[in-house]
Amino acid sequence: MKEIFQVRASAFGGLFDCGYRFEWETLMRKHKASSLRAWLGTSIHASTAAFDQAKLAGAPITADQAADVFQEMLWNPSEEVEFKDPKLSMKQAEVIGLTLHARYCAEIAPMMNFESVEMTLKPLDVETEGVIIRLTGTMDRARVVRTATRRKVIADLKTGGRLISEGEVVVKARAPQLGIYQLLSEYTDGEQTDGAQIMALQTSSTSQVGVSRVFDAKRHLVGTDTQPGLLEMAGKMFKIGLFPPNPSSALCDKKYCGRWEVCKFHE
Repeated sequence: MKEIFQVRASAFGGLFDCGYRFEWETLMRKHKASSLRAWLGTSIHASTAAFDQAKLAGAPITADQAADVFQEMLWNPSEEVEFKDPKLSMKQAEVIGLTLHARYCAEIAPMMNFESVEMTLKPLDVETEGVIIRLTGTMDRARVVRTATRRKVIADLKTGGRLISEGEVVVKARAPQLGIYQLLSEYTDGEQTDGAQIMALQTSSTSQVGVSRVFDAKRHLVGTDTQPGLLEMAGKMFKIGLFPPNPSSALCDKKYCGRWEVCKFHE
């Protein structure tokens, strides 16, 4: 029987950033508590989803009403959160979150023709290199958008400090996660996607927002006749148990990595 490796869409890209951290957190399932900044993002995702879901259900609510969801989640977390952050207080996080929530509701949501919010996706087994990679994911942060030309696009909401550069939303390094969303969405409802895009809410003091161009993320996963895709590469790594460390990773820090205390490679 082929060995099955279950990987969430949101975790897949981490395999190619630092395999050592990926093995610890995804395969060994030893997770680090959320940081305040990460929980800020989770809270914004919840409130914007509530706003979009209400509209989709035909019972729209105001941005202020949906903001209550943000504040409730931010101040009353349902999971372990490390609130100590020397550069961000809870009050500052609340102000940033409320500003971004309001901008999303006023500037981004009206641009989008959402067809699905928090879509439940069927797991997809991909057999490659003698192993099975079971792709899973819930698009709690992504929405299915129907464009003016009836194209189906996966629109993923991202929060963070470096999402927008020179007025453009950065799409670099987003393909692994969004490509899996495309594959899972197509597997779930049988309809091809026409790409993906990022709805960016930048959690810096400037509170910028923006929407990226539509790009085909799944091509990075499936590859071509002459060049392997990320799924095939991952299959090779899983098969031989190769999960190399990457001390040069931007996330190689005790704030972000659950394996930091037992890892010797960052020294």
